[in-house]
Amino acid sequence: MPLIRPFPGLRPARGRAAEVAAPPYDVMSEAEARQMVQGRPWSFLHVSRPEVDLPEGTDPYAPEVYATARENMERMLAEGVLVRDPAPRYYVYRLTMGTHTQTGLVAAASVAAYDADRIKKHEFTRPVKEDDRVRQIDALNAQTGPVFLVYRSAAEIDGMLAAATEAEPAVDIRAAGDVRHELWVLAEEARIGRLSDAFEALDALYVADGHHRSAAASRVAAARRASNAGHTGEESYNYFLAVIFPHNQMQILAYNRLIKDLHGLDAGAFLNRVAVPFRVEPSAEPVSPARPAEMGMYLDGTWYRLTLDEQRIPWDDPVARLDVSLLQTNLIEPVLGIVDPRRDERIDFVGGIRGLAGLQQRVDDGDMRVAFALHPTRMEDLMAVADAGEVMPPKSTWFEPKLADGLVSHVLD
Repeated sequence: MPLIRPFPGLRPARGRAAEVAAPPYDVMSEAEARQMVQGRPWSFLHVSRPEVDLPEGTDPYAPEVYATARENMERMLAEGVLVRDPAPRYYVYRLTMGTHTQTGLVAAASVAAYDADRIKKHEFTRPVKEDDRVRQIDALNAQTGPVFLVYRSAAEIDGMLAAATEAEPAVDIRAAGDVRHELWVLAEEARIGRLSDAFEALDALYVADGHHRSAAASRVAAARRASNAGHTGEESYNYFLAVIFPHNQMQILAYNRLIKDLHGLDAGAFLNRVAVPFRVEPSAEPVSPARPAEMGMYLDGTWYRLTLDEQRIPWDDPVARLDVSLLQTNLIEPVLGIVDPRRDERIDFVGGIRGLAGLQQRVDDGDMRVAFALHPTRMEDLMAVADAGEVMPPKSTWFEPKLADGLVSHVLD
């Protein structure tokens, strides 16, 4: 079974992409989603967040939510807003945010490769979120939210993707956050074959974002395989929707931390405790860490630059050397008493896209007591964790720009 293969994508009809494209289903609250669909009857949020079409307070996991998603997608098909390509295709997808550009391939990725860890993971998943995606896939008989995969940059693949973008794109729109989304359709069999062969030569792919979507696709495939006496391995349920980018084009932002209290300490005692593992220097400006093991801290109206004693950094451990781990091990757990950041309600996580001002505001408003700004996790570190078969701490990476939902979906025939 090949690592990736082309597929006949379900996508907006010509000229309809701007009406359809929507942010990923899991980056906004229900209230924000309801606001986003105002005046946008063809927004893909009607499929990915169908509770927006049901009364407020509806359980987002209720059967009628998934039924509404199916009805909305069928309506988009019936009205010609969505159309399906007549034969298998690859799609080249380019994202541009400010001066940053990344170009990847939309493909169907092998569930067997995922199950065998050739498509490597680095996060735990939550059963309730997996169950939700399983029900969504089954209700739609399609995968609509792409899994964000990464490959180690390879000159042959990078060159083929770049060459594809020399033609006029089939889609060229600006969406949320003023991000430009461009899509090229690759129909030529020879070009498809060369891309398939080049990806097959790779040792592995890596899940950057979309662990719940890929895990759900694996579960759906297992269930359908078990119920299909004539299973061959060629069925579309053996693959999942993915967009695959080279690792050196990724933009990872920090995932910062906010803590509600000082665990019974006053500010002076807290700073004294922090000064044991860290060098603590007040800063007249907000601190944006310039290197690993350097962190910013905001407390009582003052920013501090924290620099960890290098002897405390376990360089040979791909998980323990991450900045999110260093902060947890040397400060959040021993000083602030938060042992399990996955479940402790005293800690909150803020994506770096909101900036240092967003962190400072939460503390100034009294919502939180202290904030920590981190240096972003590097893509090389993410891959090292995955290669070691380890799991990253929660909220370690924030990828920008985000993919759009609705530009290409994978129907399960």
